[in-house]
Amino acid sequence: LSLLLVAMEYGGRKWKTIIEPFKIKMVEPLTLHTEAERRVFLRDVNFNLFGLRSETILIDLLTDSGTAALSSGQWSAMMKGDESYAGARSFYNFKQAVEELFPFKFIIPTHQGRAAERILFDILNAVHDGHCFIPSNTHFDTTRANIERVGYEAVDLVIEEGLQPELIYPFKGNMDVKKLDKFLEEKGKCVPLVMLTVTNNSMGGQPVSMANVRETKEVCKKYGLPLFIDACRFAENAFFIKSREPGFASKTVKDIVQEMFSYADGMTMSAKKDGLVNMGGWLALNDDALAEAAKTMLIVSEGFPTYGGLSGRDLDCIAEGLREVIDPSYLEYRIVSTQYLGNALDEMGVPIVKPVGGHAVFIDARKFLPHIPVLQYPGQSLAVALYELGGIRSCEIGTVMFGMHPDGTETPAPLDLVRLAIPRRVYTQSHIDYVIEVFAEIIKIKDTLPGYRIVKQSKCLRHFTCEFERVPPSQFVAFCLGQNVHNTRQPNPCK
Repeated sequence: LSLLLVAMEYGGRKWKTIIEPFKIKMVEPLTLHTEAERRVFLRDVNFNLFGLRSETILIDLLTDSGTAALSSGQWSAMMKGDESYAGARSFYNFKQAVEELFPFKFIIPTHQGRAAERILFDILNAVHDGHCFIPSNTHFDTTRANIERVGYEAVDLVIEEGLQPELIYPFKGNMDVKKLDKFLEEKGKCVPLVMLTVTNNSMGGQPVSMANVRETKEVCKKYGLPLFIDACRFAENAFFIKSREPGFASKTVKDIVQEMFSYADGMTMSAKKDGLVNMGGWLALNDDALAEAAKTMLIVSEGFPTYGGLSGRDLDCIAEGLREVIDPSYLEYRIVSTQYLGNALDEMGVPIVKPVGGHAVFIDARKFLPHIPVLQYPGQSLAVALYELGGIRSCEIGTVMFGMHPDGTETPAPLDLVRLAIPRRVYTQSHIDYVIEVFAEIIKIKDTLPGYRIVKQSKCLRHFTCEFERVPPSQFVAFCLGQNVHNTRQPNPCK
């Protein structure tokens, strides 16, 4: 099976040109700044790209979360939003759209995915107090933070293929079910549930196969544990199953989604990804007692169960987005356009995570910048350089994001990646061609890029607000010659 879609099919033919399956009805101006201006902007925010004002960005690839362009159908749906405090028509429209795809008894709206995570782990902690474990293929940042916030431990059990960036393998996001079985055999009494993240964002946006979902569910059944899916990019994952997994080519995306979630006992969802909206999410589950506890906490922290922190127009917008996101023409365009960027960078010699994921291209910064020690954050160095040179904002997915432990020590993350997340229905091919051109210039200067150190940070989710300074060349050389940081847990100076 081919892992690359090299052409798009429309009008009964395959064509090499990527055609966006939409027309542009409204535009937003971009502001052009000079490199000198961007250097000042960087110093003002202490080299943390999260601190930059949006008007200083030319191409914003920081995240695909909440950055989608809305369709005319979504704007039309929003005009019909029912803003009643309780029992709003918009909630029932939203609920129906969710239930068309996901077979859960209770649908609890939240303002975004991390709110659903917070509620889930708070109610679990009330039932399973003490040191518990939440195994997953790989937890992303807010999931991990919400787990650790209640005193639990997040455990990542991705397959070995997922840790090899350049290896071509169709489902590198899979759970290692043998490791999961062994872990549950040893720790199962301290595990309230198992999670699967689709697609596996931390490991390069890699998909999870249907076979792996089934196998994970069988292991959960063996130990009497529920399986929850972190479903942010469910449609992209379903499209990868359709295009890569034997037996699914003739099935619709909707059919694949329904089967995938038939093996789950619950889900958390950020609708800001494959809900195609700017705000929203939900928690869905089948357990009556957990649902009652979740609704109580929702009322305290988010709002009444028929709005959950969202306006009626938000709920209608999600409902329409869920119907649009499973359109095969949209998904084919989405996957092919992301691959267009990844394939171009690969041909230039930029090391990327292969195969290219659905929502982003991930650069292997550790391999691209081997002269920078891991604890001087090669991913951050590349991300800063992309902005300084070309006004492109990206996101470090590596040791800055995942290297800090709850006890204050720091170790290198499994990978040091830079994510170029593609907002949905926002940029055209010419924008992406510009990104490729900037990388061509980065290649020329990559051996001169400096390392960074963190001078100020929070105890949790430090990457959002921490402050950096560049490492002076003399200290940089001394660090390279005198330190081995790959396997040693180091005290963090900012603890």
